[in-house]
Amino acid sequence: MKHRKSDILWKVVMEEVFDDLLRFIFPDADKIYDMERGFEFLEKELAEMYPKPEKVTATRYADKLVKVFNRKGKEEWVLLHVEIQGDTSKRLQFSERMYEYFVRIRARHPKTPVSAVAIFTGQYGKNMPDRYTYEYRSTRLTYEYPTISILDFPDKELEESDNPFALVVLAAKTSLLEGKIPEKALFERKVLIAKKLLAKGYSTRKIRAIFVFLESYVLFKDSKMNRNFRKEIKSQDKNDIMGIDEYLKQEGKKEGLAEGIKKGMKKGMEKGIEKGIEKGQENSSRLFVENLLKDGNFSVAKIASLANVTVEFVSKIKNGLKVK
Repeated sequence: MKHRKSDILWKVVMEEVFDDLLRFIFPDADKIYDMERGFEFLEKELAEMYPKPEKVTATRYADKLVKVFNRKGKEEWVLLHVEIQGDTSKRLQFSERMYEYFVRIRARHPKTPVSAVAIFTGQYGKNMPDRYTYEYRSTRLTYEYPTISILDFPDKELEESDNPFALVVLAAKTSLLEGKIPEKALFERKVLIAKKLLAKGYSTRKIRAIFVFLESYVLFKDSKMNRNFRKEIKSQDKNDIMGIDEYLKQEGKKEGLAEGIKKGMKKGMEKGIEKGIEKGQENSSRLFVENLLKDGNFSVAKIASLANVTVEFVSKIKNGLKVK
């Protein structure tokens, strides 16, 4: 469940700060891509080209196929493949997955240029492959792709960066410390990231997106610390940039859900759902549900289960998307 939630969080935040993600990965991004034309996330296209259902495994993926335009006005696609908490035993499986994606995209759209990037968010990212090779007798094939591991970047460099995606990476690095350092130290790191976020002068939309990622991705075993974190950030948000009062009202369900996940008990999950219903968490759940619907791989009942909302709530959002 934690990995499933993590890959959705990655998918959401990548959409909200995609221009900054491109700049983070490609130093010449503004020279190559026409950022003003915006981006189109080809969820349905990706699902059709790789329809295999995911096996239950410790390794999760957050894949994105995105339509961009270069400075010459021509369409390009960027394939982002984010591996969440993987391990080195899946090296061959991962590189083959990258290759299969690329081959299927090129076969279906041979005239569309495609660039692919792999992002590793786990402890073993530095040991993961940057190529797929096939060899049989005298036949050889090599497919190479650029990779980044969140552990490649020192904390200080990320803290001082003006790129919003750097704070996403810093939050992901902090998540890897859960259970390895005292919760007080983890709390201080999380607060530091939030303060940096508020001080950078980013747009309200990006601040909120990154804050939700940070708040949901880095969790404490003690639920009181999660509440204390929100109170601390509320005191720092003097201008209510994040609309933190409204946000805190919407977070009751997430807190209950997190508590249920930590305990690994059905009773805890039910308590989380009840908390959410009582506190009227409709707005905080909407974005999560919309992204699950866009993925196209989940039934209404499954989405309701993952988001801890009612089937009626999901159906209402689904019908709204159809109208649009």
